[in-house]
Amino acid sequence: MGVYTEHVVPRIVNVACGLRDLKPLRERTCAGLHGRVVEIGFGSGLNVPFYPAGVEKVHAVEPADLGWRLAGERLAAATVPVERAGLDGQSLPFPDDSFDCALSTWTMCTIPDIDAALAEMRRVLVPGGTLHFVEHGLAPDENVRTWQNRLNPVQKRLFGGCHLNRDIRGLVADAGFQIRDAEQFYGEHAPRFLVAQTLGVAVSP
Repeated sequence: MGVYTEHVVPRIVNVACGLRDLKPLRERTCAGLHGRVVEIGFGSGLNVPFYPAGVEKVHAVEPADLGWRLAGERLAAATVPVERAGLDGQSLPFPDDSFDCALSTWTMCTIPDIDAALAEMRRVLVPGGTLHFVEHGLAPDENVRTWQNRLNPVQKRLFGGCHLNRDIRGLVADAGFQIRDAEQFYGEHAPRFLVAQTLGVAVSP
């Protein structure tokens, strides 16, 4: 990773993804997690306070050393064991059927090969395991999608490869997951092209 990606982007993500408005969405996304959990794109540990009591252990996949260091205080206060156990969501270092749940919050926008990452999540989930996700991506309104497509090259350059226009629900379904719940909506206090959100749970057959 370059200096900007390694030392600047994790700080930007820590601030942008730590906004107060996002905490209720994190809580909703983490609800229902249980047993063994793999979190893709752990970042600075912003989900740690929202892990339910039913979680036995979280295996955190996070490529940025700085992100892991920024998580220090949250990890120290965690009531659930958390282990940094992988660097790349596209190639998970776990056997098949290792986890009951997978968690991804505002991560699918950035993974270069998202299809490979979703295939890996399916592989490491037990049959019937669940993927819990909240992601920004392709908006439901055509005029907003137009701006997303126009601004996507700039977004990727400034924010470590983050895409504005990925069809999150479509990608999850195309990976073979069965969508159990999915809600699409716009967040607040930002332009709509940035905050078209999809929150849901999908099941690995």
